[in-house]
Amino acid sequence: MVADVVPVGPARFRFTRAQRVLRKTDFDRAMREGIRVLDERLTIWGRPNGAALTRLGLTVGRRHGGAVQRNRLKRQLREAFRLVQRELPAGLDLVCQPRTGVKARLADWQDSLRRLAARIVERSRRA
Repeated sequence: MVADVVPVGPARFRFTRAQRVLRKTDFDRAMREGIRVLDERLTIWGRPNGAALTRLGLTVGRRHGGAVQRNRLKRQLREAFRLVQRELPAGLDLVCQPRTGVKARLADWQDSLRRLAARIVERSRRA
């Protein structure tokens, strides 16, 4: 009898629909009730979502340029989140807004997400 075999290899890093903040009410709640932290690249609002997953929402305004520039920025932030999602604290809604005029690499976005998510958890424990 052959037992079920679990594939061995790199973990799957996916960014599913369940990991996205999609509804306007969730965006508004995170920005109104959440903890705001920022660094030289990002402003993040975070709040507990009551689920096991950390979800990402993005807000990139027209001041960042035309649609091509805004979409490129959103792709970079989604990819950074996808790659560091297992390192982030679980159960948060994170709404990210890049700072205007910042040119950053993927590693920079990843670093900002890690540090700012940790600061949100730290500040929520103190509150």
